Amino acid sequence: MAPVIYDDATRTWLLHTPGTSYVLRLDDEDVPRHVHWGRPLTPESAAELPIPAPPWVASFDGAFDVDAELPAEGGAMFGPAALQVRHPDGATGVEWRYLDHSVDEGHLQISFRDRIYPLSITLHYRVFDDSDVLQRWLTLRSDAPVTVLRCDSAQFVVPRRDGYRVTHVVGSWSGEFQLRRSELPVGETVLTSRRGITSHQANPWIMIDAGDADEDRGEVWSSALAWSGSWRITVAHTTSGRVGWSAGFGHDGLAWHLRPGEEWTTPVLAGLYTSDGFGGASRAWHAYTRAHVLPHPDELRPIVYNSWEATGFAITEANQKHLATLAAELGVEVFVVDDGWFGGRRADNAGLGDWYPSPVPFPDGLTPLIDHVHGLGMKFGLWVEPEMVNPDSDLYRAHPDWVLHQPNRRRTELRNQLVLNFARPDVAAWAHKWLDALVSDHRIDYLKWDMNRAFTQPGWPTHDDPDRLWIDHVRAVYSIIDQLRADHPHLRIQSCSGGGGRADLGILCRTDEVWTSDNTDAVDRIAIQHGYTHLYPARTMAAWVTDSPNIFTARSTPLRFRFHVAMAGTLGIGANLLEWTDSDTAEATALIAEYKEIRPTVQLGYQYRLGTDAVQYLRDTEVVIIAYRPTTRWGAGPTTLPLKALDPTATYHDPGTGDSYTGTTLLTRGLPLNLPPGDHASTCVRLTRG
Repeated sequence: MAPVIYDDATRTWLLHTPGTSYVLRLDDEDVPRHVHWGRPLTPESAAELPIPAPPWVASFDGAFDVDAELPAEGGAMFGPAALQVRHPDGATGVEWRYLDHSVDEGHLQISFRDRIYPLSITLHYRVFDDSDVLQRWLTLRSDAPVTVLRCDSAQFVVPRRDGYRVTHVVGSWSGEFQLRRSELPVGETVLTSRRGITSHQANPWIMIDAGDADEDRGEVWSSALAWSGSWRITVAHTTSGRVGWSAGFGHDGLAWHLRPGEEWTTPVLAGLYTSDGFGGASRAWHAYTRAHVLPHPDELRPIVYNSWEATGFAITEANQKHLATLAAELGVEVFVVDDGWFGGRRADNAGLGDWYPSPVPFPDGLTPLIDHVHGLGMKFGLWVEPEMVNPDSDLYRAHPDWVLHQPNRRRTELRNQLVLNFARPDVAAWAHKWLDALVSDHRIDYLKWDMNRAFTQPGWPTHDDPDRLWIDHVRAVYSIIDQLRADHPHLRIQSCSGGGGRADLGILCRTDEVWTSDNTDAVDRIAIQHGYTHLYPARTMAAWVTDSPNIFTARSTPLRFRFHVAMAGTLGIGANLLEWTDSDTAEATALIAEYKEIRPTVQLGYQYRLGTDAVQYLRDTEVVIIAYRPTTRWGAGPTTLPLKALDPTATYHDPGTGDSYTGTTLLTRGLPLNLPPGDHASTCVRLTRG
């Protein structure tokens, strides 16, 4: 069956994925209406489905246009509008007139024009033959000036159900990705970032269910926005029991001017329906991200050592060489020098923006250290923060106008720094030039691209459309990274924004992993990683082993526990190896070797959550289980953990103990964990199907 089928008699489009169908139709006024999103339908059954009839409403109530594919401001529609425009004569809204449509394999484009004004609107849909994820986005074009007040990528609508719940994540710096699941209130629920970045406080995805889904079963509808700047998701739950949500870039209070002949394209809003519960939704998102988002989806992520917690700003060539030698002996594969290697950078109040090797720690430049690292068989990486500048820097003294600023307003410093306006072509060109030279001249293999503060005084005094900076800054970041990767195919990049402040499908199109949180406390990380992997795959989740007591929480945990938590994602090391004992080194070396054995299954396999304190990975005949017991309860006996998705007729062998189990036993009675006594106990078990 073709991925997109059009029925001319009913003006209905049916889109197919391997396990779902999506149906929309034009009504009598040419407004595109949602009809179905869920289990597969035949073309005949899709054509027979009616557009849901709107409830009767009094004149005081108006209506939420919750069944529209893209609710536009206008008429008696008082709910949230996904599209708001103002024409030159002051008129607002859209009156739809259908023009035509085209299908290119799985890409459907439906074109409209306003009945009066020269505004063209194209709705885009894309489906894949290997994923149930549906991509949607929007393009606008006008032959006359038009002000865009809001331009979301799409709206998704779910069927009528009782007991709607919404699942999302909240957080803060060092407390990102805290999962929340609650009843969806009647009215409008808004999730947003107004910070110019994805943010630590929220993340641009949601899941909706009818209150009856669990980890393994039940209908779940979800969406994720591929955007790394400010964003907004608005969920409308009407008093008549309908639910729909729209999402897009920008936030309240912004306006952009669409110039005559200019095309305005939104980021992709991807949607997913599954009847396999929240775990099924997560695995489908992970598979989609690997297949259609990540630049190198089949490449195993290396084990990184980062020297920040060992030396801070007190970097010298000697101590970095010593750390590199120790890291290589552990089995580390990439050595990364963090903040402090450049300009006059001796603390966080100076030097940011002066991107040349500092002669104080590196009197002969970076080459001797890089040669040393490469000679040890490791790759070499650097921390950079291209979008920022300290006022105490040569760059700012030369170009104070390059930062975000407004007339007659003081420039608010956060972390002693200001934000460079990458929406300016000259600033973006400068950033690409020095980054390209840095990678070329110093044989850099890996960049940790950081972004350590939100936008303030978001102005552009010389520009006639200053709010464009919220969009064009992010697009410039994307363009620079895309160009760097095209010119340096060997280069790998980690996205960081004070931890997990820039984690989304937009940045993952261009980077290889995300620094999930600055908080490396292993107990806190369990919840952070649990929330993160609800949408994003473990192979993108950078997780470090650092020292104990932890510098954030002062909590002491065993080295084994810290390793096991980090081994649930992309393992890295951030500890001060200069102070490790021989026993620490021996234990870490063994655990790193163990991670390399399980890494293909963890990074490329399917993930199953076994509660909040255990996770299972499955790839071909290999199974990996990582389980934690943060605290001991009085009277708790030996623990067994039922596993998932195994072959009940097969036998599974534990090469570590020599034990064997039937699949039926593991699925029902469970795997004996044999956790050591006390708090902060953990285990990592590898099973092979016989």
